[in-house]
Amino acid sequence: MTTTFPQLLLKHATERPDAPALREKEYGIWQTWSWREAAQTVRHMACGLRALGLAPGQNLAFISDNRPHVYMGFLAVQACGAVPIPLYQDAVAAEMMFVMEDAEIAFAFAENQEQVDKLLEVRESVSSIRHIIYDDPRGLRKYDQPGLISTEELLAKGKEWDAQNAGAYDAMVKAVQPEDVSVILYTSGTTGKPKGVCQTHASFGESARGGAQTDKLNASDNVICYLPPAWVGDHLFSFAQWLVAGFTINCPESAATISIDLREIG
Repeated sequence: MTTTFPQLLLKHATERPDAPALREKEYGIWQTWSWREAAQTVRHMACGLRALGLAPGQNLAFISDNRPHVYMGFLAVQACGAVPIPLYQDAVAAEMMFVMEDAEIAFAFAENQEQVDKLLEVRESVSSIRHIIYDDPRGLRKYDQPGLISTEELLAKGKEWDAQNAGAYDAMVKAVQPEDVSVILYTSGTTGKPKGVCQTHASFGESARGGAQTDKLNASDNVICYLPPAWVGDHLFSFAQWLVAGFTINCPESAATISIDLREIG
């Protein structure tokens, strides 16, 4: 592959801006992001992360179920020249600690209060964690620990930074190369300590392209995102193939509603 995932996002946003890119079921209602809206969200997330100090080559950990801001967050981190590292959302704090230290994590994305609590516990031992971005604000109103910021606040900060730094985002995306590491996926650690496996935009993109060709996937298809984001399968089927084939990914309301959500999308 001669391009990168952030560049593929811009390609879809330019060629078919109003087509659905992502959906999420929330309170029983499907919410939709078009490719144009997804590209704008990624832009502001990336600019917000750059405003917080995320630098090329740094790693950002994701601890969350399948959520649109996770997949768009992967792209935002990549657009900064940094690397996303998804972790299993059911891992306890002690299990996260090794990866946080090994990857020298300074930034982390948490889905909700449960994941924020784990990260705050981990931070007591891993002092490198400076910023924790949370997606669901429920239960977090009275949290005043340093470095906590909501996705909504991150987007607002990014929009402001983008306006003050004209052309900076486009230059960031252009600077990312196909040979750059696009993601680090940690092994389960069943035979020892987990190992971080580095995959480039080119290597993962080619795997996605081969799978899409074999299964004849195209822009009219819909995929339900139900596998753990930390597993290589989800990163291939729900992220890489999404951007290569240009279909729509759909995030279920919860693990308990997947079968119902699948029928509705079908």
